[in-house]
Amino acid sequence: MSRTSRTTMRRSRAALIAAGALVAAAAGSAAAAVPFGSSAAAAAGCTVDYKIQNQWNGGLTASVSVTNNGAAVNGWTLEWVFANGEKVSQGWNSTITQSGSAVTAKDAGYNASLSTGGSATFGFNATGNGNSTVPATFKLNGVTCNGDTPGPTDPPDPTDPPTGEKVDNPYANAKVYVNPEWSANAAAEPGGSRIADQPTGVWLDRIAAIEGANGGMGLRDHLDEALEQKGDGELVVQLVIYNLPGRDCAALASNGELGPTEIGRYKTEYIDPIAAILSDEKYADLRIVTTVEIDSLPNLVTNAGSRPTATPNCDVMKANGNYVKGVGYALNKLGDAPNVYNYIDAGHHGWIGWDDNFGASADVFHQAATAEGATVSDVHGFITNTANYSALKEENFSINDSVNGTSVRQSKWVDWNRYTDELSFAQAFRNKLVSVGFKSDIGMLIDTSRNGWGGANRPSGPGAGTSVDTYVDGGRYDRRIHLGNWCNQSGAGLGERPQAAPEAGIDAYVWMKPPGESDGSSKAIPNDEGKGFDRMCDPTYGGNARNNNNPSGALPDAPVSGKWFSAQFQELMKNAHPAL
Repeated sequence: MSRTSRTTMRRSRAALIAAGALVAAAAGSAAAAVPFGSSAAAAAGCTVDYKIQNQWNGGLTASVSVTNNGAAVNGWTLEWVFANGEKVSQGWNSTITQSGSAVTAKDAGYNASLSTGGSATFGFNATGNGNSTVPATFKLNGVTCNGDTPGPTDPPDPTDPPTGEKVDNPYANAKVYVNPEWSANAAAEPGGSRIADQPTGVWLDRIAAIEGANGGMGLRDHLDEALEQKGDGELVVQLVIYNLPGRDCAALASNGELGPTEIGRYKTEYIDPIAAILSDEKYADLRIVTTVEIDSLPNLVTNAGSRPTATPNCDVMKANGNYVKGVGYALNKLGDAPNVYNYIDAGHHGWIGWDDNFGASADVFHQAATAEGATVSDVHGFITNTANYSALKEENFSINDSVNGTSVRQSKWVDWNRYTDELSFAQAFRNKLVSVGFKSDIGMLIDTSRNGWGGANRPSGPGAGTSVDTYVDGGRYDRRIHLGNWCNQSGAGLGERPQAAPEAGIDAYVWMKPPGESDGSSKAIPNDEGKGFDRMCDPTYGGNARNNNNPSGALPDAPVSGKWFSAQFQELMKNAHPAL
């Protein structure tokens, strides 16, 4: 899975303060704001879905979706007037300007075309006094949006999620689903019975996985088994949503079945069927955690454009917008079920912990979370270190340490990163995500399935103080050759066992990547899953710009990604920390 190095307390989940409103005003008649929660039937022209997602004394966050009900247009401008002195401070998915109380939002280029019935969604933050209301009228390309006058008998918007209240932390006071297929593989290994009862993620990595690929369990099979495991208590089922068009544009090992332009198939053949199953009342009492599209959005920051790490495939995905659209669509559709908790994949500290990646990644996540009808309310949190190896805590050195006047940040290993481990990164990144518009009560997950780095090579204290490099290298738990190495790492071990609420802001430590499942093959292996061969999985490879041209550190004789890899499983048990 794609990784890159630098290219030079518990919470109370607050209720949504303000619901959305479909706003329409009859042309030529007095305008009237639609009360929160009501909707207006659209006539010819346009319909605007203006949602105040959150507001407080000092500001607000809003999402706006405009639907063109008339002839197709190429280029759009939406206008409205604020009533309470609001001032837009930040916007996304459109270019927003303001003169006095009058606001103009113009398309962002990639979303300029609106077919008949087509929609575009954008959002913004604004200052305010906590009393913002839905604007009375909207104009699309100078024409007032038409529609019926709303009233108490109007039907609810069918795209709105059903009523229901999510818990603050789905993992709290709950068991977590044990995948019987993974458990059987683990138990069949010598010594594997010691961990075969641990919960792991169920990876839906292609369309066939929904019904069950090659005779395996499908999604309904897993959910039915989860009901059996649930008993009278609460149970979490962990699903990995992983099938974007042009998937994993910087790592061939995890390429998928859908081409870069197949966003339509992604929606109708992959996300829609999953959403239909998850909304089945039969499964309403399960807590379903979805981790959405591993290794996708950070690629648009680190592996596209003029970066030395850029790849042509990632440039394509950034240009066509299908990563952003796909993630937004998944969040929107899956988040409709009141028992589904969406967590977006957020890379890891060795990928986006640098200054030039950190804020830019948060902005891209917000862009995706407000695309295709999604809102930040569809995001319960984020997950870091999925299928990666970054140490949870580096206790033998700190980012604030220095050796002979040289900062730890200047060591070759840290390389000016702001963070030395996953916990400090996840907690800091959570704060950054809130600052760009995500809800203040989001939680984080950390995948600890392969970041234990125990065994005989685990340092017991700092390295020698000869230089900053000897100090860091001698004391670091993470024994990878380079932070950018991501494939079947030699020396890795099982990390902290899955547990709820281990640290402030962290909903759970999880084993989202099932230990023993390969990251990719050591050599090219033909397969029917669209998965390629990436030299980063070849132990003889000398590296590339994404790992600063270091050896890959991969184990030999590995199968295609997702297949059982006995040698890796044994390595992980041998080097587990805490030890088995």
